[in-house]
Parts: sequence; structure tokens; C-alpha cells
Amino acid sequence: MEIEQDDVAEQTTGNETLKALEFLGQGTSAAQRIFAMIGHSRFFSDFTRADIERLAGSMLIYRAAPGQTIIREGDVDDYMLLIIEGQVEIVKRDRLGAKQPMTLVGPGATLGEMSMIDGEPRFATCTALDPTTFAALSRDGMVRIILEEPSLGAKILIKLVTLLSARLRQTSHNLLHWMEP
Repeated sequence: MEIEQDDVAEQTTGNETLKALEFLGQGTSAAQRIFAMIGHSRFFSDFTRADIERLAGSMLIYRAAPGQTIIREGDVDDYMLLIIEGQVEIVKRDRLGAKQPMTLVGPGATLGEMSMIDGEPRFATCTALDPTTFAALSRDGMVRIILEEPSLGAKILIKLVTLLSARLRQTSHNLLHWMEP
């Protein structure tokens, strides 16, 4: 289920953020590095080597230099990222337009899941702090997995729902903390 060359061009067409980054090839070239993250990433905790090889075949690999943006707040994109190597800063603009640092993430972290699922504009800006390698999974790639490999598609969707639910719970907890007198 590897990505065809025409699909590679289609996935990067129209996306200025990804076009500005160094394209390293298909995810199959990074499958072993992704598999090595199993112990360090909640997302991959239930994945087998075969699952990761099939998923990697639907991903594209990019590298960003320090300071390069990999996701831009407000952009409308339809892919999520898996950080393979490097560190990324996540920043959100407040209502006055000032940048507010949210967190730092590293290998094993996933970014952009919400926009991949719902097609809404990006919530925050993600910038590489170090040389950063990541895999991108587009909505079309996810749909292809669901249609061609339903059990793997279901596993990925369950992981995404679980991940987003945990983030929502943490955000709700933080909000309640700030609301207390």
C-alpha cells in the first residue's frame, strides 16, 4: 500500500509549508526508526512491526531546519505529523496577537490530528528548534488505509480518538484550575 509517485506530488501540491521543507521520501524509509519509538510513544503502544510498516507506506518524510515552521496557525491543511527526530515548539497567538508558548515536543509526538480529521484551520504554530525529521499522514492517506486495511485503520482511529480525548481531559482540568478562586 505504498504511495505512488503521483500521490506524492498530489499530497504536497498547494501546501506551501511542506513545499518549503526538505522532502526525504516515502515513510517506508523511516519504518525502522518509527518502530523504535514504540516504547516512547503512547500512539504506537499497541502497534506491531507489520502495522508500522503498512502505516509508514502511506506517509511522507520531511526534514525541517531549526527555525522552520512545520505547521502554521490558521492554515487549512489535512495532514498530521509524527516527529521522528528533533524538538518542536508549539506556539499559539493570543487575542492581541502576541505569541504564547504552549509546549515543546520531541520524537514520538503527533501534531495536527485535529485538522487532519475535521479540516478546520490549524490551532497553533509548530516550529523546529533542532534539525527535525517527521512523517506526514494526509487525510487521503488515512482514508486509503481505512479502505484497504480496515483493521489497521480502526486501530489508528481508536488511537487518535484516545489521544484527542486525553488532551481534552487535560485541557478541561487546566481550565477548571484557572477558574477556581
